[in-house]
Amino acid sequence: MTAPAKTQARRGPDACCDPGLARALEAVRKIIGPDGSVDATPQAWNVSMFRPRTVHAVVRPTTAEQVRAVLRVFDDPDLSSGLHAYSTGRNWGLGSREPARDHAVALDLGGLDRVRDLDLVHGWAVVEPGVTQGALAALLAGSDRMLNVTAASAHTSVVGNILDRGVGVRRQRTEDLAGLEVVLPDGELVRTGWWPVPGRPPAAVYPYGLGPSLLHLFTQSDLGVVTAAAVRLPSRPEAQRMLRLGFTRDRLSPAVDMLRRWMAQGLVSGVVKVYDMVSAQFYGGRAGEFLAHLCVTGTHRSATALAEVLLKEAAECGLFSYAGQSDTDDAVVAMLEHTHAGDPGHNDAMLQATLGQPADRVDKHGEGWLFFMPMVPFHGDGVSRAYGLLERIQDESGVRPGCTVNGLSPDLVDFVVTIRFSRSEEAARQAHRVLDRAHELFHAEGFVPYRLDVDHAGWLDRLSPDPAGLALVRRLKQWIDPNSAIAPGRYA
Repeated sequence: MTAPAKTQARRGPDACCDPGLARALEAVRKIIGPDGSVDATPQAWNVSMFRPRTVHAVVRPTTAEQVRAVLRVFDDPDLSSGLHAYSTGRNWGLGSREPARDHAVALDLGGLDRVRDLDLVHGWAVVEPGVTQGALAALLAGSDRMLNVTAASAHTSVVGNILDRGVGVRRQRTEDLAGLEVVLPDGELVRTGWWPVPGRPPAAVYPYGLGPSLLHLFTQSDLGVVTAAAVRLPSRPEAQRMLRLGFTRDRLSPAVDMLRRWMAQGLVSGVVKVYDMVSAQFYGGRAGEFLAHLCVTGTHRSATALAEVLLKEAAECGLFSYAGQSDTDDAVVAMLEHTHAGDPGHNDAMLQATLGQPADRVDKHGEGWLFFMPMVPFHGDGVSRAYGLLERIQDESGVRPGCTVNGLSPDLVDFVVTIRFSRSEEAARQAHRVLDRAHELFHAEGFVPYRLDVDHAGWLDRLSPDPAGLALVRRLKQWIDPNSAIAPGRYA
C-alpha cells in the first residue's frame, strides 16, 4: 500500500553530496543566464499528499535552445540524477509536479510560454509547454476557431495535458495533437507528426505523415522533452444548446444505454457527461440522483431541432426524472456552457468551490484530492459494474468516492473517480488506501486506467496487455537515452 509520508523528503543541495551533479548544475546556471533560474529549494507539497520525492534542484529555462543545452549537460554516464520535465505542474490528483522516483532534477518548462504561430483559417496553433488553456482560449475569442478545453483550471498547460492524454469537453486531447517538437536526451531537436514549414504555402493538417508515425512515442513518455506542440483548433459552432437530465440509481444501466444511443446516432456533440450522486451536488443536480449534461451544436436551426428531439425522446422513454434545457443563470451550467464553447474562464470558480483555494494555492492549501481514471465500455452494464465497485469500496472503507462518466465515443467512457479528504495524515492514509483498493478492484474487472499517479507507476507491467510491447519501449529508452539524462517517468 502507498501512503503519504509523515516527514518531508529532503529537497535541494543538502540532499545531494554528488560533486558531479554540483558541477552539472553550475554548468546549467551559465546556460540559463539571468532570464531563467536554478532553484535549490523546490516545492515540497502536493494536493494529493503523495510522498514528496527527493528533488535536488529546479531548472527553469525560457527557450528550446536552453533546454537542448541542459540536456547535453545531463547526457553524462557519471550523473546519478536525471531530468524530470513538467509544464505548469498542475497535474492535480496524480502527483502535481512530483517525479515518479527519487533523486531527480526538475525541469520546469513554465517559462517556455510563447504561442509561436497561429492559423485561424486552417485551424492550428504552435504552442510551448507554459501556454495555459486560458491564454490560448483568450487569443481565439471572437474567432471561428476554438480550443478543446478541459474542465480544469484556466491556468493548466495545454501541452502538458495533451502529453498525459487528458480529456477535453469536445474529445480526448490526443485528437488535438498534430505535431511535436522534441529535444532528445543528447540535445538533438526533432519534429514529429505535422509541422508548419516557414516559407511554404499552408498545408492541410495531417498528423500521420508518411511511414511509421513517431508522434505518440512522446506522449506519456520519458524518451524526450517536448518544447512545443502543433495543436488543432476545432471550428466554433454557430449555435449551442445544453441539456440537463436526471435519473435515479435503479435506472443507471438503461439511462446510460439511452445516452449511448443518442451519441451513436450523432444527436449530441462532444463528450457526454454524467455526474454521480456525489459529484452531481457540485454541478446543479438533485440530491440522490445522477445528472447528465448533453451538448448540442450546429446552426441555430439544427441545434434547436436536435435539442427538441432529445427532450421529446427523454420524456417518452420514461427513464429520466427530469429533462430540460439548462438554466444559463446557474453558475455551474454557465461554466459548462463556456467550456463547451472553448472558454475556461469560469472553471476556476468551480475549482475554488471544490478545493477551497485558487490555482496557485491548491497544492499547498487546498482540500485533499486524488484521481483514479480507468476506461470503461460505454454501455449500461459496463458503467453499472464500474459504479458497483465504488459502492463496494464505500461499504468496505466508509469513504464514498465521487465519479464522472465522460462518454468519449459510443464505445468508450472515461470513468473519472475522485477521492476528497481533509489535509491530515490520518485522512490522507485512508484516502490512499481507497485509491489502492480502486486499482485492485478495477484491474480485476478489466478496467484499466489511462493515466497513472506517481505512486502507482509500478503498476505499468501489471496493466500492460503485452510484456513484449512494453519491453520494446524499454529497449527504445535504453537506445535513445543510454545515460538516463531524462528521469524515469510514471510510464517508464
